[in-house]
Amino acid sequence: MKSIQRRAFLQSSTAAAITFSATKLRAGSPNDRIQVAVVGLRGRGREHIHQFGQRKDSPVVAVCDIDATVAERAVQQVAEIQGGKPKVYGDIRRLLEDKQVDVVTIATCNHWHALAAIWACQAGKDVYLEKPGSHNIFEGRQLAEAARKYQRVVQIGLQARSIPHYRRAIELVQQGAIGKIYMARGICFKRRVSIGKRTPEPVPAGVDYDLWRGPAPERPFQANRFHYNWHWFWDTGSGDIGNQGVHEMDLARWGLGKSTLPHKIHSSGGKFIYDDDQETPNTQLATFEFDNCQLVFEVRGLMTGGEPHITQHDPNFIGNTFFGSEGYLCLNSEGFQMYRGEKRELVSHMEPAESDIWETASHVDNFLKAVRSRRQAELNCDAAEGRLSAALCHLANVSYRIGRKLAFDPMTETFGNDQEANKYLKREYRPPFVVPDDV
Repeated sequence: MKSIQRRAFLQSSTAAAITFSATKLRAGSPNDRIQVAVVGLRGRGREHIHQFGQRKDSPVVAVCDIDATVAERAVQQVAEIQGGKPKVYGDIRRLLEDKQVDVVTIATCNHWHALAAIWACQAGKDVYLEKPGSHNIFEGRQLAEAARKYQRVVQIGLQARSIPHYRRAIELVQQGAIGKIYMARGICFKRRVSIGKRTPEPVPAGVDYDLWRGPAPERPFQANRFHYNWHWFWDTGSGDIGNQGVHEMDLARWGLGKSTLPHKIHSSGGKFIYDDDQETPNTQLATFEFDNCQLVFEVRGLMTGGEPHITQHDPNFIGNTFFGSEGYLCLNSEGFQMYRGEKRELVSHMEPAESDIWETASHVDNFLKAVRSRRQAELNCDAAEGRLSAALCHLANVSYRIGRKLAFDPMTETFGNDQEANKYLKREYRPPFVVPDDV
């Protein structure tokens, strides 16, 4: 009963136009500026520094990373953008004690996403969190609850939700422009080379490896499990379906208009061609069954051809196709094309502005607007919304790892009496890095 009540609460809070208490920006924020701290300073973290730091009203006042070398590079980036240097932290727990920080952006490894964001909510910070918003289904639900309980603005970094041509395409699909939708098909054909094999080795100087492991079990340091390649290990990542794929998964679910999870899931595939350390599949096909439609998702990391109307971007083909009773719509970062009728005539299309292609700026704009207004409903992808798309990736990975089709109860968000599957809903946490049952 508790899980059913929790699910009902999350559904109602997603749909409702919640206005958080009109808390003022902290006294430490001169001229009502929103002062930002960035946690996780490679890749997306550097993009966070760029996006927030270039705005006059959201200066980056602190940075945090477990790797001192990476942190120093981020300090220099902040200085080049803003002038002056930010505070530097090696431990997010110390950063969260900083009363000058209003917003925390999180671009850590996946296994840290939910816990870091929950801690930030508990510390009274608003959060911009990179995708996926969780490492398992339990974590996503706990983060959504923490955002509501502590009245925090939490935006998940699924930035396509803020880009005009994506928004217009989904609007057309949901308005019935191609008839009744029966299938969404997402593809993530992103070329990935072999990571090879490595043996355990000493922890690099300046790296707090124990803190980096965080909620994950202890393992000897190995470079192949560290910077970026952590995506390909179950302890810390979710494979490409939860890396690049979650963007397309989110668009597919959004277009289908689904605010609950499916009742049946089947995923198969494998790690083909390469003999290396990677654990996650480089080829994966997942099918999700809802009451009146189907979501199909495919991942390929090897050499491959594309799909009709999904534009090649470098060596990659990434996008979605929506199929309806009257036609279909193809969508990716290069725009969308809508076709109708038996002759499949092009009836509508839209290209993005140059600045919108895989840009984060509009999503950050949307986030900062909600931080100022305290209106959760203004967010284009809040924690309760983003967790569902991440959960689809997790469900696919559970089916893949077990090796069979699974029945799922969307109300309790469990696999019923299937204990083999239920053990993947949550992980065994390594104290003190524990996502709590009661946030």
